[in-house]
Amino acid sequence: MIQQKIKDDLIDFLKAGKSFEAGVLRLILSVFKNKEIEKKGRQDGNLVQEAILTDEEVVDILIKEAKKRKEAADIYKKGDREDLAEKEMKELGVIKKYLPEELSAEEIEKIVDKAIAATNAINVKDIGKVMVEAMKELKGRADTSAIGAMIKKKLENGK
Repeated sequence: MIQQKIKDDLIDFLKAGKSFEAGVLRLILSVFKNKEIEKKGRQDGNLVQEAILTDEEVVDILIKEAKKRKEAADIYKKGDREDLAEKEMKELGVIKKYLPEELSAEEIEKIVDKAIAATNAINVKDIGKVMVEAMKELKGRADTSAIGAMIKKKLENGK
């Protein structure tokens, strides 16, 4: 379980005196806790006493947190705040350790081609269908905007 790995790593970082990494993991764990609290209560009409996040939900949260760091770093760079941009990129590096390994462009292209074939997409209007199909395999393993751009290019060029 990814969440348990993060908890274990937090303890290791604290013992090793790595306060920056520990701080990032504490923040991530607090986001997990908030999501668990949000899930708690009534689900499907039944009272739920304890909510446990699935690995898929944990990966979704990590993807969102990574995206926030990347966007913040870009904003800081545009504002000539390299120090803050660097801090955000370091945080992003810590978070990426817990995300699935990113795929190469060739591997992404194979999955996109498979998704185009599976959805029988023929033009740019079908980008949404192809994106949904491709994301089943690519979620957390590739940049969403790059996937969208690749799909658009392939559909514009007739696969």
